[in-house]
Amino acid sequence: MQTQGTINILGIETSCDETAAAIVADGSVVKSSVVASQTKLHEKYGGVVPEVASRAHIEKIYPVIKEAIEQAGISNEKIDAVAVANRPGLAIALIVGVTAAKTLSFAWQKPLISIDHLHAHIQAAAMNTEKVELPAIALIVSGGHTSIYDYRSPLEPKILGRTIDDAAGEAFDKVATILHLPYPGGPEIEKIARQGNPKAIRFPRTLLDKGSLDFSFSGLKTAVLYYCRGHDMKSKSKVGEMSAEQIADIAASFQAAVIDVLVKKTKLAIEKTGAKTVLFGGGVAANGAIRSALQSACDSMKPACKLLVAEKRYCTDNAVMVASLGYHKFKAGLFADLLLEPKASS
Repeated sequence: MQTQGTINILGIETSCDETAAAIVADGSVVKSSVVASQTKLHEKYGGVVPEVASRAHIEKIYPVIKEAIEQAGISNEKIDAVAVANRPGLAIALIVGVTAAKTLSFAWQKPLISIDHLHAHIQAAAMNTEKVELPAIALIVSGGHTSIYDYRSPLEPKILGRTIDDAAGEAFDKVATILHLPYPGGPEIEKIARQGNPKAIRFPRTLLDKGSLDFSFSGLKTAVLYYCRGHDMKSKSKVGEMSAEQIADIAASFQAAVIDVLVKKTKLAIEKTGAKTVLFGGGVAANGAIRSALQSACDSMKPACKLLVAEKRYCTDNAVMVASLGYHKFKAGLFADLLLEPKASS
């Protein structure tokens, strides 16, 4: 094992529908990043089918790892450890990446590092900053998760609040389905919302109990459904009869409701923790309107907060964030053994 000089970590990510591998040096120098997307496979289903995702991971995992090593231009001997996302996610998908990582760890006699997928999304926002000014909070918004953390170091994010039902990204996808938009729905909603009026429809903002940092987007999604189908749900969907302008207004109004909740919860978390920095990551962090709203919110705080957002290419699932966080766990000597198992939840 190398203990001096450059530390190269191989990261592996298979928590949902992206098969990814990357090699990152010293936590921030990306030597390679390979992602095999399954979007086309799941498009006809309007969402991720776990069994289909797992089979695709099995087919792609070793070619993706091989390509990542070749792109990096290093030999196996120069890889110091293998980091793998083993939680949370689809258990049937996670097991593919975990099995591959354990196999390589054993064959190469390299340390194995377990990574929490959500903590890796936080790292995606922090990895290009030499030092995060503390105290800090992290907001992770994705298809399966919407969470706020108290961030003190890459190794110690503490959960402050999480979704109690639908995550924001899940609500985006479901509303896109209601509006007969293509999968994946998030980017489609964002694109169409640019043409709409965000104040056209006053959809509900669910804030839960006073002072709560938990999230709920199920009611918002249902409100959009009722708007399009009627409260008795017996009416035929009106979407087919709507103009492009009306659909854009629904998309913009829905997105505005999501943004309001995310901004209010983030500002509340800043007030509670005295945060000087906000880290923002996850698939939904690629949404330009949400980025802009969070930037304005951080600028409006007294004193102003610094917003660190993951690069768009590292917002969706990738292995760079896994390898980057793996570096910090390597330096801390936090290794897993070959009994490591996938876990559907954190």
